[in-house]
Amino acid sequence: MRRAIRKHSFDVAAIVTLLVVSIAVAGYILSHQRFRFPFIQSSPFTLNAEFSTAQAVTPGQGQTVRVAGVQIGDIGAVSLRNGNAVVRMDINQQYKHMIHKNATALLRPRTGLKDMFIEVDPGSSAAPIAKPGFTIPVANTLPDVNVDEILSALDADTRAYLTLLVNGAGQGLTHPGGTELAQVLERFEPTHRDLARVSRALAARGTSLRRLINSLQRLNTALAAKQGQIVSLIDASSTVFRASASEDQNISRAVADLPPTLSQTTSTLVSVQALADQLGPTASSLLPAARALPAANAALEALATPSAPIVQNEIRPFVVAARPLVQNLIPAAANLAAATPNLESVFGVLGHLLNLVGYAPAQGQHGYLWWLAWLSHNTRTLFSIQDANGPYRPLFIQFSCAQIALTTDPGSPFALVGSLLNLTPLRAHCPGLTPAGDTRRAADRRPGQKSGH
Repeated sequence: MRRAIRKHSFDVAAIVTLLVVSIAVAGYILSHQRFRFPFIQSSPFTLNAEFSTAQAVTPGQGQTVRVAGVQIGDIGAVSLRNGNAVVRMDINQQYKHMIHKNATALLRPRTGLKDMFIEVDPGSSAAPIAKPGFTIPVANTLPDVNVDEILSALDADTRAYLTLLVNGAGQGLTHPGGTELAQVLERFEPTHRDLARVSRALAARGTSLRRLINSLQRLNTALAAKQGQIVSLIDASSTVFRASASEDQNISRAVADLPPTLSQTTSTLVSVQALADQLGPTASSLLPAARALPAANAALEALATPSAPIVQNEIRPFVVAARPLVQNLIPAAANLAAATPNLESVFGVLGHLLNLVGYAPAQGQHGYLWWLAWLSHNTRTLFSIQDANGPYRPLFIQFSCAQIALTTDPGSPFALVGSLLNLTPLRAHCPGLTPAGDTRRAADRRPGQKSGH
C-alpha cells in the first residue's frame, strides 16, 4: 500500500489538491448563497410577519428583509395560518434588539419581475422589544398591490372610460404636438394656483358663514327667551328719550359749553402727556412687583408674627443698651476712616507681595512658593533623623565671657536671652567676667536641653 502511494504520489497529491479546491469553492458558493455553516455562524433571530397574501415570495432565492434599505436578514419560509400567509424572517443576531412589538412590515417588489423583499419599520422605542418567534399581525402589514387589483375594483364603464383616457393621453403625448400639449398644461399652472387660492377662501368663507348662522340662531333663541326684558328695555328707553326731550335747553347749553371744556381738557392732556409718557413704562415695570406683593405680604406676615416678641423683648433692649457703646465708637470709626487709605495702601503692597510669592514664571521655572515647599521638605528630611537624644539636630553655640556677662546681668536689656538659653551657670567659667577677648569659653547644647560646657 505504501509502495503504491509512493509510486503514485503525484496522482495522490493532485487528487488531494482538487479535493481541497472543491471544498473551498463549495464553501465560497454556499456562503454567497446565504448558507449558514453550523458551529461557525450563529443561528438567526426568527420573527414572523402575517400578510393577507404572500404572492411571489419564494424562500431560498435571496429575498431579503430590510430596514431603511439596509439588509438585516433573509426570508426563511412561508406558511399558511387561518387563511393568511405567515412569512418567517431570519434576522441577523446583531439586529435582534432593533425591532419592537409595534413594528410594521411592507411586502414590496425590488424589480419589475416581482423579486420581493420585506421593508420593516422597527417601531417606536416606547414599545417592548420583540422576542424570538413574535408575529407581526396582519393589521401592521401590507402586501404588494397589483394593477389588475386596482382595475378590478372599478365597474365595466369606468374601466372602459379609463382605458380611453389613458390611450388618448398616450396618443397625445406621443404625437409630434405633444410638447404643445405639455406647454398648454404648463400654462394652466397659474390658473390652478389661483383656483386653489379661491377654493381655500371659499372654504374659509363657508366656515365663517356656518359660524355666523350658528351665532345668529343662538342670538335669536336668546332674544326670544328674553322677550319680556326686551319690552321693558324699550319702555325704559322711551322714558329716557322723553326725559331727554324735556331737557332740550339744558342739553343745548351743555353742548355749547362742550367746546371750551374740550379745549381745556386738550391743553390739560397735553400738559399731562409728559407724565403719562413716563408713567406708562413705570407702571409696566411695576406690574411684576405688584403681582408679587400678595405673596410677599403673606411671607412677611408669616415672618413678622413670630418675630414681634423677639424684636420687642430682645432686640429693642439690646439696641437701648448698645446705644452708648455706639456713640463711643463714633470717634474710633472716624479715626478708622482716616486710617483707611493707609490700610488700603498696606494691603495693596501686601497683595503685591503675595502675588510675587505665588507667581510661577514659566514652564520649567519655579516661584517662591515652590522653593518654600522645597525648603520645608528638606527641613523635614533633616530633622527626620534622630539619635539617642531624640529627633533634634545638635547645635554649637559660642559665647565670649563678655557676652555671657551682658546676657546674664539682671539689669541688662538682654537678660531675657540669657534666661531663655540658661547661660547663668557659665558665669563660673569666666573668672572675673573680664571684657571680651577670651573666646575659648563655649556652650554646647541641644534645643530644649540645659546648656553644658
